[in-house]
Amino acid sequence: MAKKSTNLSIISNKSFEATKVINLRHYDISSALQTTMEFSKLIAIFSKKIESMVPHTAYAYSNAEFGVDVKQGVFTKHSCNYSLKIEDQQLGELKLMRNYRFDSEELELLETLLCSLVYPLKNVALYQNALKMAYTDPLTQVNNRTSFNELMRREMSLAFRHSKNLSLVFLDIDHFKAINDDYGHECGDFALAAVAKCIKSSLLRDSDMIFRFGGEEFVVLLSETDLAGAELVAERIRSTIESHTLSYDMSTINFTVSLGVSTLHADDDAESLLKRADEAMYKAKRNGRNRVETCA
Repeated sequence: MAKKSTNLSIISNKSFEATKVINLRHYDISSALQTTMEFSKLIAIFSKKIESMVPHTAYAYSNAEFGVDVKQGVFTKHSCNYSLKIEDQQLGELKLMRNYRFDSEELELLETLLCSLVYPLKNVALYQNALKMAYTDPLTQVNNRTSFNELMRREMSLAFRHSKNLSLVFLDIDHFKAINDDYGHECGDFALAAVAKCIKSSLLRDSDMIFRFGGEEFVVLLSETDLAGAELVAERIRSTIESHTLSYDMSTINFTVSLGVSTLHADDDAESLLKRADEAMYKAKRNGRNRVETCA
């Protein structure tokens, strides 16, 4: 039967080192936990290293801050739960499971072993935060151009390898310069963030990826989506933004976007796929703006 989650907190390096010297003298765990900067791999290594000392058939680890939810093994009714943190930093929750109760001696040992996990978890959190900052546009909080270049190559490789569809939506805010000129650049920034939120709300799958491409331009990458499906997504984005009213400094502002859609061809590279979507977007501009155009 599951027991209430236990808070495990390491207060300082000094207390950690003392605990390590006394209790982990015979366990070569810490060095193994320094070999990865991924949450899932770190928990898998920890589970394997302690399985002979604290037998368990399954583990589950979650970290809401990073959207991590890892589960592995045969799940049973008996479990022990730990909420991990170091000082004031939350490091997620870990649950171990098996088909019979954990006794008090095992739990005491496990809590000692967990002391070797919290600092590697903190290092992974710091690393993942740094990655997020490097690949995220700070204004709109969506993926940036660098992220697009890398993920575009990955998605195209997957699409070619598995003979899957891949489509792209390129959009540009209509008359964005007028917003900056009439209301100021701070309002322009506010509008960019609002557009990003509208795009996010229009995407129905976790696999759909949004990027700020530059200036007032955004790109949406749609895996396993053909041209018709991408056109539907683009129209949903267009309609959502058109119906959105921006309130800024006692003013209400309505704005629209022009969108271009393209889909992957067998002879495409990243540049050609993006170029067709860009050309379709400019066609939408020429045809009156606030519309979706395609370039197969």
